[in-house]
Amino acid sequence: MSRVSKRRKLDKTQQDRLYFDSYTDVTIHEEMLADHVRTNAYRTAILRNSESLRDKVVLDVGAGTGVLSIFCVQAGARKVYAVEACSIAEQAVKIIKQNNMEDKIKVIRGTVETVDLPETVEVIVSEWMGYALLHESMLNSVLYARDRWLKPGGIILPSKAELHIAPMIEPVAEDRLHFWCTMKDAYGVDMSSMSDFARGCIMNSDIVVNAVNVEDVLSHPARFAELDLHSVTAEELRSVKGHFRCLSFGSSSVNAFCVYFTVTFPCPDKPLVLSTSPFKPETHWKQAILYLDAPVEVVQDTEVTGEVNMYPSEESSRHVCIHVEYTVGGHRRQSKTFSIPDWRSDPEP
Repeated sequence: MSRVSKRRKLDKTQQDRLYFDSYTDVTIHEEMLADHVRTNAYRTAILRNSESLRDKVVLDVGAGTGVLSIFCVQAGARKVYAVEACSIAEQAVKIIKQNNMEDKIKVIRGTVETVDLPETVEVIVSEWMGYALLHESMLNSVLYARDRWLKPGGIILPSKAELHIAPMIEPVAEDRLHFWCTMKDAYGVDMSSMSDFARGCIMNSDIVVNAVNVEDVLSHPARFAELDLHSVTAEELRSVKGHFRCLSFGSSSVNAFCVYFTVTFPCPDKPLVLSTSPFKPETHWKQAILYLDAPVEVVQDTEVTGEVNMYPSEESSRHVCIHVEYTVGGHRRQSKTFSIPDWRSDPEP
């Protein structure tokens, strides 16, 4: 007999094991490296900072295959400590040797919170961002490395992150809901009563990660949070929140919000921005889609306002929850909490 399973709250050791195990497979590294927007942004930002990296000591937090460490040596770094917790570190050693950089890059297996470096560093580089910026991100580890190993006046690449939100119409969901109304014409069976059930299944509380078409975004995005990596604290990451205000472009139906992020690299000439906006070339992060319980009609310049709060899930501190309170035009204020489904944790026995 089947029974409803309850997701088990994982202790930190289990959370970390699941997280790092996901990086032992080649697929995720292939996906990240094949993301030209991501990889080229890091390479360009590192090379543009060659004056700041020349003859300096660098810490690469979550080095993976070691590509960012190699970029740093190409930019003139004297020494790079590539810290990596999962077994992909063994492949990083091979790649670094293949590129004749084993005298300048030292791969250290372990988490940055547990390893011991022989010296402090002048630069920290890390690709720590997750879906919706904070889902399964390594930002807490970067902050630990900053406080433990970075010299005063040192640089962090990237140094700033911003979160943005915009109302949108998600047409696939609308098409799926309309499907039940087509059954009578197609087969002579009225199944329109399924619409409410289907809406509850489709417009649920899951954070859906998918690419958003620009024509489906219904206003200019609004920035609701900014993180300065030189000053933000781990405690502040327990609640990243902010207000937003958008004005709709024209007549449409809002059935979701789109959330995305940017990160900024300091550069001598001008900052370099890596954006996951739907208005920019697609990245492997895509965008986070948050479905409303019911669509709301808007016209030109309808005001959409609210507040977003992002915080760690109770089940796993690495997983993000997004709580949105919003008002569309003259409608009453609504609220909804979203999370990314976790299929990796076992149900409670």
